Amino acid sequence: MANASKSALTKQTGFQKWWSLLRPHTLVASFVPVFLGTSVAMSYTSFNFTRFIVMLIACFFIQTSANLFNEYFDYKKGQDDEHSVGNGGAIVRNGMRPGFILFLAIFLYILSILGGVYLSIELNWYVGLLGAICMLVGFLYTGGPYPIAYTPFGEIMAGFFMGGIITFISFYIQAEFISSFIVYVSIPVMVLVGNLLLANSIRDLVPDKKNGRLTLAILLGRKWAIVLFAAAFLFSYVFEIALIFTQDAPWWTLLILLSLPEAIRAVRRFVGKTSPITMVPAMKSTSKALTIFGITLAIAYLLSLLSRNLFM
Repeated sequence: MANASKSALTKQTGFQKWWSLLRPHTLVASFVPVFLGTSVAMSYTSFNFTRFIVMLIACFFIQTSANLFNEYFDYKKGQDDEHSVGNGGAIVRNGMRPGFILFLAIFLYILSILGGVYLSIELNWYVGLLGAICMLVGFLYTGGPYPIAYTPFGEIMAGFFMGGIITFISFYIQAEFISSFIVYVSIPVMVLVGNLLLANSIRDLVPDKKNGRLTLAILLGRKWAIVLFAAAFLFSYVFEIALIFTQDAPWWTLLILLSLPEAIRAVRRFVGKTSPITMVPAMKSTSKALTIFGITLAIAYLLSLLSRNLFM
């Protein structure tokens, strides 16, 4: 275990340190909602590739910027040091310049704004407004005088805006309306995006508590945070599958069960662990579970559409 810990905290160089800085396990929260919202919209309209790709790139930039702001503000507030586990602490551990990271975060936000302007011109200003709110939440997650990440509301805010609002916008820019159905479909994705943040809070419970944070994991305690983590997975599967019987969702929805083994692994890898380094595998499994869940759900709606077209 000592060797694993030493390896995890080794100074990184070149591409590796930049890839680590982007916090790749969180990037799934940027593309899964876009794919899902778009695929569900295909049942109502034809596919607009330009709007899709602009939305996808803008969301990727927003999530990446949020991660960079997170890195910068955690460093400025003294939350990270050379012993930080995971992707945090890259400024201290890898000697990356704080000013350049802040510049890069702002630059990517500007590019996201350009994407939002294009979509607003194509559709209406509501799209740009919602995108701007998502960007503001991304900044306030660790920026500002009262960072959301330091409170018990981080998971709720991330789940609602990244898992929900981004899915709604992705649906709207294709179908040009919002249905109650896309809201129902996206609820489990909101929960799982929130779970991704909860996994991070469980891993960092001890250092977060030491640094004066009051995250949901700290508020509940490690045991009950893991119980909530497991319950969130269970709810997501039950709710999404129940839509087959209550909202006429396609039977292809059962494809989400392909992600169940990874979800089970995520929970098991947290049980009995107290050291942050030992919970890194659980973090990876949580990200994989969300990825497989979201992608298979999106594929389910595309297969449903294909089946209907073939047999009409």
